[in-house]
Amino acid sequence: MNEALLRSLTPSVLGILVRRGADFAAAEDAVQDALVEALRVWPADPSPSSERRFSREDPIRDPKGWLVTVAWRKFLDATRADAARRRREDLVDEEPPPGPAPAVDDTLQLYFLCAHPSLTPSSAVALTLRAVGGLTTRQIAHAYLVPEATMAQRISRAKRTVSGVRFDQPGDVATVLRVLYLVFNEGYSGEVDLAAEAIRLTRQLAAAIDHPEVAGLLALMLLHHARRATRTAPDGSLVPLAEQDRGRWDTAAIAEGVEILQAALARDRLGEYQAQAAIAALHADAPTAEETDWVQIVEWYDELARLTDSPVVRLNRAVAVGEADGPRAGLAALASLNDTLPRHTAVAAYLHERDGDVATAARLYAEAAHKAPNLAERDYLTRQAARLNARLPR
Repeated sequence: MNEALLRSLTPSVLGILVRRGADFAAAEDAVQDALVEALRVWPADPSPSSERRFSREDPIRDPKGWLVTVAWRKFLDATRADAARRRREDLVDEEPPPGPAPAVDDTLQLYFLCAHPSLTPSSAVALTLRAVGGLTTRQIAHAYLVPEATMAQRISRAKRTVSGVRFDQPGDVATVLRVLYLVFNEGYSGEVDLAAEAIRLTRQLAAAIDHPEVAGLLALMLLHHARRATRTAPDGSLVPLAEQDRGRWDTAAIAEGVEILQAALARDRLGEYQAQAAIAALHADAPTAEETDWVQIVEWYDELARLTDSPVVRLNRAVAVGEADGPRAGLAALASLNDTLPRHTAVAAYLHERDGDVATAARLYAEAAHKAPNLAERDYLTRQAARLNARLPR
């Protein structure tokens, strides 16, 4: 059974049911039931050379059509349990005959619906993974380390929230991209590789809409994902960018990301994801950390700050300025930022160390370790503080 095929068909099957008159929540439940049925009855080896006799609704000949037929019947079965008998009978009469599924692709509208502004970010992520990604509630719950019942409630609330939204109304691409980037940044946990899933969903979105920022996000994901294997040591400890083994970076992913980025930039409609991808591409292009083009990276951070006015962007820019123009220039850029920003203290520690102020850097590394958002960062910063404290006179 090809689970990737099933998941790739999920959004178009769901869209067809909605266009036939099913409300979104009921249609999504019916599609999930159809996916379970497919996993149960489809052959393990769906090769065309199989000698088995195929029925008119054979899932191998027309997987999408089979899923549409079964999902529609599941929807009708659920509808029969409702009170509105007259409408229910009309739906039964309207059941289309089995056959090839319509060619219309509602994938883009599903992205818009699942990332509707009325949803919280966590709900939008969960609904996108289920309705567009085809993941089960259990898989999503395991990926986000929450009980399955909690995730089921989150998804149910999200479906109720968007149930009254017109399926064909225009959506906001920027909101969809933020949701996909949230998924990507979760990385890997449980049985689902969320970073890889985010890349797959972004590829799917790029096929549905010609938009330079969609391409920019896909390029950014590919360029970051290319370094994934080198970000941690065998013991799970963090490896900073400058110390990563660049020979282990995924050159195919880098090449694809750069090609996608160049095509997007050529359209002269710069957005924040293209700018972030350009910075990632400059890091990927450097044979060694010492050969990084920090001057150009600062220029891209200037563009990104203009586009977003984000204090986090300005914090990262301070690091780049410290590399391009020296640590004191970086500290000057840092001085204009609020010291309560996440990782502000860690950046200050790094720049003070670069400037030769070992005592201040050691103290700041220790402070940053107490504020670290996760165990891996805390351990890394604690080791940096210990390394510098060992150099101080007794």
